[in-house]
Amino acid sequence: YVQAKLQFQAILDQVFPEYHGVFGDLYSKVSLRFLALHPTSKEVLEMSEKEITTAIQRLTGRSRSALWCLERAQILLAAAKRNPFKEMAFPSHLISIQLLINLLLQYQEHLATLDKSIDALAEELLEYDLIQSIPGIGTKIAATILAEIGEIDRFDHAKKLVAFAGVDPSVFSSGKFIATQNKITKHGSRRLRTALYQAVRCGIRSNRNKKLRAYYDKKRSEGKLFKVAIIACVNKLIHWIFAILTTKEAFRLE
Repeated sequence: YVQAKLQFQAILDQVFPEYHGVFGDLYSKVSLRFLALHPTSKEVLEMSEKEITTAIQRLTGRSRSALWCLERAQILLAAAKRNPFKEMAFPSHLISIQLLINLLLQYQEHLATLDKSIDALAEELLEYDLIQSIPGIGTKIAATILAEIGEIDRFDHAKKLVAFAGVDPSVFSSGKFIATQNKITKHGSRRLRTALYQAVRCGIRSNRNKKLRAYYDKKRSEGKLFKVAIIACVNKLIHWIFAILTTKEAFRLE
């Protein structure tokens, strides 16, 4: 999927580079399907604002307002006017764009189906509900965490899980010198690390997880930088998750 996106961007930059940003998400279904119908700025400029708005409305159905569709049409027309390649693109480029758009849409459908299957499997696990007892961890994050950790029995201590997530400090030493400021190793599972980071941000936002927010505020009051405080919270969260998965008991805010 990533490779297809890179190839798509490379071709688009040779045909309609100003198209980036028109729909916010270049790879949204509306963006890809509109481009499949009108792949060049020349074609866009041959349409009126009303025609473009109507075309976008058809692609969005009722998911977007008429105003949003009109704004996208205006942005698209402006982008088409700025586009340096207003003449007809090479036929090979247009064929490549069509093929890559179809491929990207197929990938998205497969990934959506896979996500549903993962969610369905996760819901059958007791641990899936247990770790969601921690404020800030929703269904997607819970599924990712469980998928990345696997069997908790693989880790005989919470510190092992911290290391697996790659948020343990890296210690540099040379002779008699030992560094006093260390970055995290970033070894292990990047997906797990990202999910934990998202859970922390969700938890401390609007004080959803009061225990985690209090811990974050404590670290900040000690003079810790934002990122350092967040990583400390991630470390704390991992210890909570480890305890929940090993004891099979839900999280308690008290």
